[in-house]
Amino acid sequence: MGQGLSCRGSHEHGLFTAVQHGDLQTLQTLFERDPTVVHHTTAYDRHSALHIAAANGQIEILSMLLDGSMNPDVLNRQKQTPLMLAAMHGKIACVEKLLEAGANVLMFDTLYGRTCLHYAAYYGHSACLKAILSAAQSSPVAASWGFARFVNVRDARGATPLHLAARQRRPECVHFLLDHGALVCASTGGYGYPGSTPLHLAARGGSMDCVRELLAWGADRLQRDATGRIPYVVALKHKHGACARLLNPTSAEPLVWPSPLKFISELNPEAKDLLERALMDANREKEKNILKGSVYSLPSPSHSDSGIDDSISEGSNPELCCICFEQVCTIEIQECGHQMCAQCTLALCCHNKPNPATACLTPPVCPFCRSSIARLVVVKMESYDDTDRDVGDNNSSKLSKPRKSRNLNEGGSSSFKGLSSFGKIGGRGSGRIAAENEWVDKQ
Repeated sequence: MGQGLSCRGSHEHGLFTAVQHGDLQTLQTLFERDPTVVHHTTAYDRHSALHIAAANGQIEILSMLLDGSMNPDVLNRQKQTPLMLAAMHGKIACVEKLLEAGANVLMFDTLYGRTCLHYAAYYGHSACLKAILSAAQSSPVAASWGFARFVNVRDARGATPLHLAARQRRPECVHFLLDHGALVCASTGGYGYPGSTPLHLAARGGSMDCVRELLAWGADRLQRDATGRIPYVVALKHKHGACARLLNPTSAEPLVWPSPLKFISELNPEAKDLLERALMDANREKEKNILKGSVYSLPSPSHSDSGIDDSISEGSNPELCCICFEQVCTIEIQECGHQMCAQCTLALCCHNKPNPATACLTPPVCPFCRSSIARLVVVKMESYDDTDRDVGDNNSSKLSKPRKSRNLNEGGSSSFKGLSSFGKIGGRGSGRIAAENEWVDKQ
């Protein structure tokens, strides 16, 4: 497999043993005696000292070797780089140091034709995955090869990093890859031939969290693999009953991350996180009914949106959403300043299933003033302390008066009664490669 970090054949000088155990003093002595020893490799796997330091997380030794002008992209017998081994073993400090030293993220091994991104996704090291993607955005890869192409890079068997993360039950990696442009319905087939999608592989692995993420990003439950099976059949074959119920084409369609929000020029990260959590909470409410085998019905709303403290003080002046009149306003539209709850914001943009023929190509508009929504931010709750107010101040009553009337007067909510039902959907906010001889799309 090329993954063993054996020091056999090298005990005569102790180089690799010293690297593996972080013995700097022994290394310095060896280098002083023979500077060329740094270029020695293990007998069989052809691991260099840099490979062993990266795989074992020996950041001091790795830094010393790199500072000594050692090539960060030195290859072992399987054409694996130190960056690949660091990503495989989750050594984030070594990954960052190698990237800082200019390690090439776009190198493929000869084992399965995989990159460092494949390794990070397969083993579920999300911190390494984020570091590699961040480096790729600012490296020549983004300009010459294309960042989106790198995120969806295929190995020798047609698997993208998203395929591997879904197959190995790595929901955090799945989410991060999707958020950075991974194709949710990519097939391992290639050239127009059918193959497994990430949803097929998540169904095979039985990860509910991965299935949820993929469905929320628009994965097609009816897409067939090379043998003509939909993910539902795959889940049944591998006896993952809960996944099968969610993937059953006759069950309620999950809510999908709204494609119109992609046209908003600047989606505040906090607002995006709030909206994503609201959508996932809504889908979990659907799941409860699906897993119970009951007909889907809209759950009762909570008193606060996801991420908002339940115990809002009397002086915090929360404003109820003027669309559903039940949730607290948590999302503000800029520049007009109108506010809604996260669930109603999603209702303006959300659809049950992506349809390229009817996808919205223009930004969504504010339901109150009909201006284009250019930016969404999280509402900042303002609090007022009764002790600081002047008892004789006639304006003090205005401070405690909710601003709800502004939205009612400006836009009126009667025309949005159809959206109120959606406002009720949001529940309470809330190594070694094993079995690598199997084809990724083999079910």
